[in-house]
Amino acid sequence: MFSWLATGGMVLSLLAPTNPVVDFPEPATPPPGQIVIDLVTVNGSGCPAGTAATAMSADNTAFTVTYSAFIAQVGVGAGPTDWRRNCQLNLRVHVPQGFTYAVAQADYRGFAALADGASGVERANYYFQGMSPTAYTTHTFAGPMVDNWQATDITDVASLVWHPCGEFRNFNINTELWALAGTSDTSTTTSFMTMDSTDGAISTTYNLAWKTCP
Repeated sequence: MFSWLATGGMVLSLLAPTNPVVDFPEPATPPPGQIVIDLVTVNGSGCPAGTAATAMSADNTAFTVTYSAFIAQVGVGAGPTDWRRNCQLNLRVHVPQGFTYAVAQADYRGFAALADGASGVERANYYFQGMSPTAYTTHTFAGPMVDNWQATDITDVASLVWHPCGEFRNFNINTELWALAGTSDTSTTTSFMTMDSTDGAISTTYNLAWKTCP
């Protein structure tokens, strides 16, 4: 099942993934050499063309998704559909022969400016191509708030969903941001929730677990 950590907010709902558990031998370390990750397709109102990028860590224990135009807003200056933004990424991780991986932890970060009575929501799920998606994890942050936010989803070892050994399946990530007016006065205030920054993009990190294939 999933557990959670969040700063500046609370969790709304958190469900375990429905994919079957596969037993693999434990590796001592991640695979050697630099793992390559490709961003195959990008779709959604929160990540227009050229505004999302990915990078693998040097030790192959995590990959990062960076956004530069991911913002949901409501109130003065916002359009009627601006309250919700989404992004769907399709990634190809070039897994070395004899290894498989799962996402053990996802760290989401951004900035929120929420008026009194408003709230911001971050929700996400992910899955391998051709497999059942994990349940959405949803975190909400209540106004008044003007601060950075962070939400972390952790998967128990027994519930990790592994990339099928010897197969080529892309990894899909679906992320949403909501800015909800609630009881705030939208005629005089603007509330927004971002996964971006004017001085450098905010990164979302997916921490990997590696195992050797049987």
